Amino acid sequence: MKTIHIGALKCSNDLPLTVIAGPCQLESLDHALMIAETMAKVCAEAGAGYVFKASYDKANRTSLSGKRGLGIDEGLRVMDEVRAEIGCPTLTDVHAPEHCAAVAQAVTVMQIPAFLCRQTDLLIAAGETGAVVNIKKGQFLAPWDMPNVVSKVESTGNTNILLTERGTSFGYNALVADMRALPTMAKGGYPVIMDATHSVQQPGGKGGSTGGQREFAPVMARAAVSLGIAGVFIETHEDPDNAPSDGPNMIPLDQMAALIKGLMQFDALAKADPCRV
Repeated sequence: MKTIHIGALKCSNDLPLTVIAGPCQLESLDHALMIAETMAKVCAEAGAGYVFKASYDKANRTSLSGKRGLGIDEGLRVMDEVRAEIGCPTLTDVHAPEHCAAVAQAVTVMQIPAFLCRQTDLLIAAGETGAVVNIKKGQFLAPWDMPNVVSKVESTGNTNILLTERGTSFGYNALVADMRALPTMAKGGYPVIMDATHSVQQPGGKGGSTGGQREFAPVMARAAVSLGIAGVFIETHEDPDNAPSDGPNMIPLDQMAALIKGLMQFDALAKADPCRV
């Protein structure tokens, strides 16, 4: 299994769990620092690696009226300050090839959104920065199709790659998470991440916004970690019901310590299992 260096953090399907967590979108510097500081402490106490995540632009909101975030200039400034002040790696998504160079300067991990995971120009531009690239598997894509996606980044000489499962479209306004996708994607050796909160989304399920079933997000996380993967991706907020986006599937911040502590127990058991797939 490949080991990817995310700043000073080592991430692998064979190493202790990495937690990628934060709000859906950036709201302010103070808010980002509060969540990053809280989560860094939670993960340190549980023995997990920690990466702060947040989006500067939610470019694929259900409705035109949906809040999109701070924008690229202010957003990248905030991400850079979080990394400097908290001392943790950071992750944000990128939507256009021309943004990749600037994003790579401000964050540790550049994320390719699921809807854009086959966009060749975007994947190549991200790879050319040399940054760690987290590719979210599209809701429309089979896990065995991901090597074709990976090869586009690898063509730049960049093999600092993470692969994230975030659910598969299931009829209208629904997703399912097929746990077989995780060991299937892991066959390529790259670290595999489970996005436990987006997997319980109900896309467009509230008409003008996305719904979700946050009560099942911890279930998704435990099921995935029990297979022995590199990490989990979890969106969290101190008041999800009033978050500007994805509130219905976010886990309340005050529940994260207990969840991560439990996940680390599942992680240790899975990685000690001689029959692990």
